[in-house]
Amino acid sequence: MAIADLIITNGAVLTMDPDLPRAEAVAVKDGRIIAVGCVDEVARLAGPGTQVIDAGGATVLPGFIESHMHLFIGGAELQNLQLDGCADLDSLARELTAFAATRPDTPLLVGQGPDYGIFGAAAPRLVLDKILPGRPVALMAHDHHTVWANTAALEAAGVLHGLETSDGHEVVMGADGLATGTLLEPEAYSPVMRLGGQERTMLGLASGREPDLAPSAAERAVDLAHLKRGLAHAARHGITSIVNMDGNVYTLDLLEEIRAAGELTARVRVPFHYVPDMRPDDLETALEMRARWSDEWLASGFVKFFMDGVIDSRTAFMKHDYPGQPGYRSHGRFSAETFAELATRIDAMGLQIAVHAIGDAAVARVLDGYATARAANGASGLRHRIEHLELVDDADFARIAELEVIASIQPPHAPGCSGLPLEPTLSNIGRDRWGDAFAWQKIAATGAAIALASDWPVSDISILKGIHSAVTRAAWAPDVPDHRFSLEAALRGYTIGGAYAERSDSYKGSLEIGKVADLVVLDRDIMAIQNDDEIGDISVRITICGGHIVYNICT
Repeated sequence: MAIADLIITNGAVLTMDPDLPRAEAVAVKDGRIIAVGCVDEVARLAGPGTQVIDAGGATVLPGFIESHMHLFIGGAELQNLQLDGCADLDSLARELTAFAATRPDTPLLVGQGPDYGIFGAAAPRLVLDKILPGRPVALMAHDHHTVWANTAALEAAGVLHGLETSDGHEVVMGADGLATGTLLEPEAYSPVMRLGGQERTMLGLASGREPDLAPSAAERAVDLAHLKRGLAHAARHGITSIVNMDGNVYTLDLLEEIRAAGELTARVRVPFHYVPDMRPDDLETALEMRARWSDEWLASGFVKFFMDGVIDSRTAFMKHDYPGQPGYRSHGRFSAETFAELATRIDAMGLQIAVHAIGDAAVARVLDGYATARAANGASGLRHRIEHLELVDDADFARIAELEVIASIQPPHAPGCSGLPLEPTLSNIGRDRWGDAFAWQKIAATGAAIALASDWPVSDISILKGIHSAVTRAAWAPDVPDHRFSLEAALRGYTIGGAYAERSDSYKGSLEIGKVADLVVLDRDIMAIQNDDEIGDISVRITICGGHIVYNICT
């Protein structure tokens, strides 16, 4: 009989195993689960050196799987001014002025997450000039698809007089021939963000390429610190697996160094990010990344695309005109033919595909590409994904399940959830389309596999806040369907659903003998709460990854 290294006992254990959905205790040895059952049964595996954690009746779950986030960027941005929920200019001026006073030598002052409507009809550049006229300032929208900058930042970045970009990216220009300060999508805002010295953190998102020059030892140390900060933040929230949705070789190389030092506290998957100016031969890098990293801790093996932008900035690709803008539907970043050819090629290479698609035209184009790949190659079983699916045409819901596409959904993104305002999202969607927007239950009804995520730092990293959004979301009007998830479905979406989406459900996502010992202990029994609003008050008490405690609220 094996003696356990660690036992968690006296818990309300939710295993996500349909054959044994509830238990009281879990035993771990050498990073794997060796027993799941009642207290007395598991206690027999204790020895003199066994560490025993008394859960005190609180919920014990498989470690949370964060199916869509940006670790490198998020870790860096924890140092920036946090403006979540900031919706008025007086508050912005007060926060920004105080932040600037504590950082007199910072080359670019960066704020995170003010509301989209904060500037109203005014030019953001001029508003920010009045607050801090002499220092470069950039505010990153919560969705990371728009940056607002002042004159000093635009001048220093060389974009005050405009910049040529590809479709879907834009330096918005004013009638005076100067940039208004609104920068849409990475090609437009990267020159400004580069001023702040965080350009390497953004490469995996902005271009998918490697640093032009090999970072110095000092620069590499800064980047390692960003990733470690992000990993620690994830561990505090019970996250033991991360699907990073931007990537390049450099990101994985840094994570490899962290692992070699024994400091990797979560399992991380990183994609090859394919952007429109690449050529099919660039996909060889994706194969190289898979060959170098394909174990239970660090892995690649998938390709990420962006098909469009976001609804709030009207860069999401739509089938119908945006309200008040006749003839304008935004753009698909890849033509239908190009994406179908790439999807077919990547599928044949045995690589999974994940595509950001928010507008209904973008979702349809991705589904068309997946259908073409399936017709050419047969059913690959690779579980290709669509990220976000915020507006889906009625004709396309059934195709998600028919094509065995993973629906990767972010509950905190729905207007009205997690403090998000309803506008401008609802107006940009159009009243007649609300029933097909953020239509979680319409997707679930097709039988499609669902994974849930935060998209941190777009939304708060907290899985528990994400669960709260998933189960408490209010309908926007009496004639709009109730799209809330049940608590059980939400918990599955952040555990076994996430594992299934990344094709790792054979070894994680549920508490079963032989699976990896990734667990989270909450501070109470989540299934015993009387009101779903209480979910927002629950905390992560302990996070365990690979059998090691990587976060303990008491230490």
